[in-house]
Amino acid sequence: MTSEVRRTFYPLIATADPERSMEWLEKAFGFVPHEVHRDGSGTIVHAEMGYDTGLFMFGAGVHVKAAVYVAIDDPDEHHARAKAAGAEILRELADTDYGSRDYAARDLDGNEWYFGAYRP
Repeated sequence: MTSEVRRTFYPLIATADPERSMEWLEKAFGFVPHEVHRDGSGTIVHAEMGYDTGLFMFGAGVHVKAAVYVAIDDPDEHHARAKAAGAEILRELADTDYGSRDYAARDLDGNEWYFGAYRP
């Protein structure tokens, strides 16, 4: 018997240039494009990217800043990847008192991303 994942939360992030952000988020953090909707001129108006079973959304005209936590399996490798891509590291990779290993980074549009081994 297979069980379909029923997602409940869809973080929405701000981005000035959805095309550029999508490429960078894939390169820096390993997110995978899920859905991309464009207008008649080819501009992204809505996009979804994912990691494991999580998804977030963004598109043209979004004017909020966001902070998102993403549970990952290998924080050390992920942190190295983000640094190599030029991510601004807000909090260096470290072990926490609640059993996680995590770090924080900022994307090209000022959104904050928290990555760690903790899975609520």
